[in-house]
Amino acid sequence: MRKTLTLLALLPFTLAAQATKEYVDLGLSVKWATCNVGADSPEKYGCYFAWGEFNNKDDYDWTTYPHCYGTSSTLTKYCNKSSSGYNGYTDSKTVLDSEDDMAHANWGGDWRTPTAAEWTELMDSENCTWTWTSRNDVYGYEVTSKKSGFTGNSIFLPAAWCMVNNTLNKNFATADSPTAIGYYWSSSLYEQNPSRAYFISFTSVDNIDINFCTRYTGLSVRPVRP
Repeated sequence: MRKTLTLLALLPFTLAAQATKEYVDLGLSVKWATCNVGADSPEKYGCYFAWGEFNNKDDYDWTTYPHCYGTSSTLTKYCNKSSSGYNGYTDSKTVLDSEDDMAHANWGGDWRTPTAAEWTELMDSENCTWTWTSRNDVYGYEVTSKKSGFTGNSIFLPAAWCMVNNTLNKNFATADSPTAIGYYWSSSLYEQNPSRAYFISFTSVDNIDINFCTRYTGLSVRPVRP
């Protein structure tokens, strides 16, 4: 089941080709967008975002990250440990606020970045089948629902790699390449070390996992909505 929404709000950066937002109902707790933020088709990588930053940029490191004073121990938001906060700063925020949410800030409406729990639900083999495939010579996973009434509904997640400093860490994947990697942010803080946040990673050899990553890293974002 595919539905269409129109975004009327002014975006933080120009995404003219994304005036229309589509989603797929997989029978899960949220509905999944068909494209990454910044992409106008499912196989395109889209933009790369640091966690909690809604603009893409040229350089990804602590010195350009907005929620700190230049280091991992000077966090100014989303920090539950005084040793990581600027002058001992802490707050109780463990999920991105709407104004910092990469999906919501760019797409508006009910769109937002998935939580770690929502990614885990999508990864559950009882809910969906993940199949390594390609679209227009771009490799990634076709994620197809197993839920009654929604079987056959699917989304495509391209293996888009990531941005660190000013380098895009990617290569051109082949059907059996173990070096093709996709990374997607969640909106959930890694509370054991608040300089990091949860993300999903996958390779062409079925290494699909939830892990945690330094917050300044530029990753893809696939929005969800109720």
